[in-house]
Amino acid sequence: MQIRLAGHLSILLFLFGYPLIGQPVIGKGDRITGSNIATRSPVLGKHGMVATSHPLATQIGLDVLKQGGTAVDAAIAANAALGVIEPNNGGIGGDLFAIVWSAKDRKLYGLNASGRSPKGLSYEALKTVLGQRAQIPLYGPLSVSVPGAVDGWFQLHKRFGKLPVSKLLAPSIRYAREGVPVPQVIAYSWQVAARRLADNRADITEFDNFRKTFLIDGKAPIEGQVFLNPDLASTYEKIASGGRDAFYKGTVAETIDRYSRKAGLYLRKDDLASHQSTWVDPVSVNYRGFTVHELPPNGQGIAVLQMLTILEGFDLKSLGHNSADYLHLLVEAKKLAFEDRARYYADPDFAKVPVDALLSKDYAARRRKLIDPRKAAERIDASDPALRAGDTVYLTVADDDGNMVSLIQSNMLEFGSGMVPDGLGFVFHNRGTSFTMQPGHANVYAPGKRPFNTIIPGFVTKNGEPYLSFGVMGGAMQPQGHLQILCNMIDFGMNVQEAGDAARFSHSGSSEPIGTVMKDGGRLALESGISNEVRTELERRGHHLAETDFFGGYQAILWDAKNQIYWGASEMRKDGQAAGY
Repeated sequence: MQIRLAGHLSILLFLFGYPLIGQPVIGKGDRITGSNIATRSPVLGKHGMVATSHPLATQIGLDVLKQGGTAVDAAIAANAALGVIEPNNGGIGGDLFAIVWSAKDRKLYGLNASGRSPKGLSYEALKTVLGQRAQIPLYGPLSVSVPGAVDGWFQLHKRFGKLPVSKLLAPSIRYAREGVPVPQVIAYSWQVAARRLADNRADITEFDNFRKTFLIDGKAPIEGQVFLNPDLASTYEKIASGGRDAFYKGTVAETIDRYSRKAGLYLRKDDLASHQSTWVDPVSVNYRGFTVHELPPNGQGIAVLQMLTILEGFDLKSLGHNSADYLHLLVEAKKLAFEDRARYYADPDFAKVPVDALLSKDYAARRRKLIDPRKAAERIDASDPALRAGDTVYLTVADDDGNMVSLIQSNMLEFGSGMVPDGLGFVFHNRGTSFTMQPGHANVYAPGKRPFNTIIPGFVTKNGEPYLSFGVMGGAMQPQGHLQILCNMIDFGMNVQEAGDAARFSHSGSSEPIGTVMKDGGRLALESGISNEVRTELERRGHHLAETDFFGGYQAILWDAKNQIYWGASEMRKDGQAAGY
């Protein structure tokens, strides 16, 4: 989805690796060993590992492991903490997806904990409410679907947890009441998001609760300022004592229903009461001896698998990392996969999604032939096989028994819809804006339907054993990030930290499941670690370069079967930390 950030260019340039206007370019120092691509060494641990986008969440997860909790216990605790300390990107007003490696069962389990649209809002009624608008607004009541995260916690815990949920939520309740200092990247994102929501105030029918909950004296917190959320602490206490039903059937659900009726949302208690997550089988392809696993639609994970299957036909290593030839192939493969993503990816309960056909070798070979090695494609049609920026938290945990979890959770855009139910301390996500209103489209709006979803956990196995649990946050950047991480490690032999810190590209402007169509080839943004010579050559081939973009945020844990240890990584684009013991 497009995010309008006019007026914040200087901050964007700073965040995404470009010098501020008028500021001298200051180079980083040199490491005494290892690649200078990396900002630090990988973190090593024998008994357990946690990697999240916030050090305090990582420490909470690590404490849970040391108390005898499972990887899933630690993941739930860390995710709950992120709802307190990184509320712009995630929280219990959003959705959740996870891939879990069970050491006992020697297999992967997938969980789709995304919510559905309100059952009481028909397509015809929504069309009438929209009036002249062709798409659902990014903010406000029409963008809200059922939040699935809390049910996701309890589904995961029922199958893989050990410690009581009340114990897992206790650290977050304490942080919400006592307050936590806001770190640099989160503070920046919070400030930009608060201004963006204020600029779109016309679509947000009730905004006072957001101001009271997430602003301090009317302003977003700055770096180092302490943020408290006693309302969220109370909500967590209700969930800790009453379980998932407190949220979906009890007092929290009743508050949501009352607020929805008052503020013009179509969400009702019955929508919450009928919600259920879905256990799914991950889908996979083999890429150069590694089996890469993603979750099936309504998410976008299979775009990663489509790109890998197309690129398997090229000798990427011989091209050189981040060379013009290499980047051109990856961007063109992305364009191809995203055309299918725009046409086919949707809720499988409402649309036939041809997953097997899209991932077949024959289909990849046909699509591969469409890549012109010397010219960027301006427009590509989706074949017949038989959202741009986003704001998310990703975390991964591994425990002493060999269990691993790859978990991703999101508000969609930062602070989602901008609407905060009375006294609950969390914001509703705006995932409902990911529907299209085009009749006949696989992702067309319908009541009780899951919208297209961007958040994707990743997992890699090798010879049937766990190898890598990883993810990259950030809307349409997520599949591109997964692809670049995997190529960095598999094709170029980078370690788990180097793979995340290496310079990235981000291509925007592809056709989208909301119905928009790429007509001009889109825009290609390159981080500052990619040379001017490469930029010039890509422009010569017809790529339209953007000054900057969002390049994601990555965490990963690799299992070293030979030495029986975990390798953890958290990249420098976020405030995160990997820690083990």
